[in-house]
Amino acid sequence: MHAEIASIPDVVARLLDESGDILRMAGSLMREKNPAFLASIARGSSDHVSTYLKYTTELTAGVPFASLGPSIASIYGVQLKLADAACIAISQSGKSPDIVTMAEMARKSGALTYAISNSPDSPLAQTCDFAIDILAGAEKSVAATKTFVASAVAGLGLIANWTNDTELLSALDQLPRCLADALACDWSPLAQALEGHDSLFVIGRGPSSAIASEVALKFKETSAIHAEAYSAAEVLHGPVAIVGEAFPVLALTARDQAEKSIIETCDRIAGQGASVFVTSTSKTTATALPFIATPHRLTDPLALLVSFYGFVEALSRHRGLNPDQPPHLRKVTETI
Repeated sequence: MHAEIASIPDVVARLLDESGDILRMAGSLMREKNPAFLASIARGSSDHVSTYLKYTTELTAGVPFASLGPSIASIYGVQLKLADAACIAISQSGKSPDIVTMAEMARKSGALTYAISNSPDSPLAQTCDFAIDILAGAEKSVAATKTFVASAVAGLGLIANWTNDTELLSALDQLPRCLADALACDWSPLAQALEGHDSLFVIGRGPSSAIASEVALKFKETSAIHAEAYSAAEVLHGPVAIVGEAFPVLALTARDQAEKSIIETCDRIAGQGASVFVTSTSKTTATALPFIATPHRLTDPLALLVSFYGFVEALSRHRGLNPDQPPHLRKVTETI
């Protein structure tokens, strides 16, 4: 896991260097389709990528984006009306039967289907109209890191080429350097706050809320910590009731319009006695964590994630665990 986290900047650079023409072609097909809405097909970490792309699509293209439940096709056998849609199926292995079945149903219904995977010869890649290989190389760690970031970047590249967003495309070109810098961010004060605790909240808003879900999953997978992800707004609708003295909270704040509301939530929760950490330079009662500012508000959350990956791998070992051998998990999960 440590080696794969360290490789993320090079993986992203390779993807952008070698897949530029493919991503431009994918964007052109999307413009031809001119979908009324987008839909995603994914599970686990890949579904967190989908949520991240949902916010990206809605914020840049103004096109609604929904997540489809794979069991609708694989278990219930229902044919959805997707003729006006484009569907993005995301799977590292491209082998899970329910993901493949749902993608096949979407294509048969008339949707333009994309596969984003780390296996260009997988059943998913062969099922969809257009396959995007994230070129991450073999990922041996059970907990996905480099494949998550590469899948997100591939999706961003598709969306930026579809919308001809030159600002986002330029930011992607600069992203490998930013991610390399993000690896050096020291989040060890958060580890100290987690001592003696087996539960925490991870909060964000907009694109960073999708990354919060990925962060919470990695706490569970690698460090045996029960982490729950919430929007900075949703956490106030009930979950905040359990927050007490020294309860750990990690707030992922990108430099976008949601930053102010996240800071307000951090200050409120800190007022309940919680130990709150935030990736922001704004005035707050929470403890600031270092972060790397990227050239675009939509790529900021990816730099935060890379900093976190380095932190959580070290945290797992600090807690006497082996992040490369999480209990009860395997690399490829095939659900029906």
